Amino acid sequence: MKKIVLTTALLAGVLAHAGGFRVSLQGVKQLAMAHTSAHAEDASVTFFNPAGMSFIPSKLSVAAGGFGAKSIVTYQNLSTLESYETNNPLGTPVYAAIAYKVLDNVSVGFNLSTPFGSTIEWPSDWAGREIVQRLELKAFYFQPMISFKLAPWASVGGSYIYAKGSVNWDKAVTQLGGTLNLTDDKASGSGFGIGFYFQPDEKWDISIAYRSPIDMEAKNGKVSFDISPALYPSLGLDAAGTDSFKATLPLVNEYTVGVTYKVTPKWLVSADFNYSGWDRYSQLTLDFANAPIGNQPNDPTVLVSPKNFKSTQTWRVGTQYKINDMIAARAGYYYDQSPYTDENFQAETPSFDSNVITAGLGFNIAKGFGVDVAGAIALPKSRDVKNSFNNFFGQAKAKAYYFGLGLSYNVF
Repeated sequence: MKKIVLTTALLAGVLAHAGGFRVSLQGVKQLAMAHTSAHAEDASVTFFNPAGMSFIPSKLSVAAGGFGAKSIVTYQNLSTLESYETNNPLGTPVYAAIAYKVLDNVSVGFNLSTPFGSTIEWPSDWAGREIVQRLELKAFYFQPMISFKLAPWASVGGSYIYAKGSVNWDKAVTQLGGTLNLTDDKASGSGFGIGFYFQPDEKWDISIAYRSPIDMEAKNGKVSFDISPALYPSLGLDAAGTDSFKATLPLVNEYTVGVTYKVTPKWLVSADFNYSGWDRYSQLTLDFANAPIGNQPNDPTVLVSPKNFKSTQTWRVGTQYKINDMIAARAGYYYDQSPYTDENFQAETPSFDSNVITAGLGFNIAKGFGVDVAGAIALPKSRDVKNSFNNFFGQAKAKAYYFGLGLSYNVF
């Protein structure tokens, strides 16, 4: 039987950062100001820097929120002029956080967030159907943390990160006359975060944070073939047409430096620099239990898919102006880099260099209770697709927008 090469990126969607499936939606207030991090008004700071808990003005702070994220990707083969557009459902990332001052100089907290995950759905007859037809990804971060105030102007904090992920991926296998589905809902990994937070005077907030790499391990994934049962024996499948696989998937390290300057008591300006070490993601290896559907001559059950990602930088700037004691207006801009070149374009995790414009409002409804709304629009640059490994060439374009609603409650 002719060997089948699956152009695979299972769970890789949770890896792509800029313009892909790394979702910068962990705080509504932060999104409104370009997702800048040096803000310690409530518990939403916990995702960005655990040390920020020490400078939350309240003894107990709770923050939670959710987002709507919508993206549309268009691909056109410039030779045939055939064009295809995704029909992606609305993504709904969420976050929740709590911070509590145990002592004047010791704070503890917990953060739940969904920094990775989305769904991409291409037409069933599109040119890249053997790469992906539909890919649904989810990843949750659970972070218990602690922060120590070293001085009135400085703190240090750390967090343990437990990551849990799932994937549901459909693609065509025309050489077998059908499709296959890969699923795994038990991929997991762990890491840590560490940070320093400074308030040298009443005008400045400075945040320095590091998030470690996490290796997500899929130990018992399932691949199901929708093909003729007569082909099961030659593929080593069971009576249900299924096999299993293993994979280790690297979520990379991130560095963030953020600064906020209070120009006046009502007006502040924030800026961030993010560095993500995607260069450790050079390839993805899938190890199937029995099915000879890999691309390694010495072991046909092993599939290696080159990724060749590169490290990325993101620059952010945001501002807030308090119109009065009840309403704050916010706005921001950031530039997001794609983690790969045109020659390594991934149809299952489409990513683009993007300019993103953000805005929002904050409402102080009652003592200790706040409501935040935010929105953003991404303006991705088009890409010339030149992926020879996948035999995938053409032009890709995208557009995306986000909106969010957040709630916060502080007990002083």
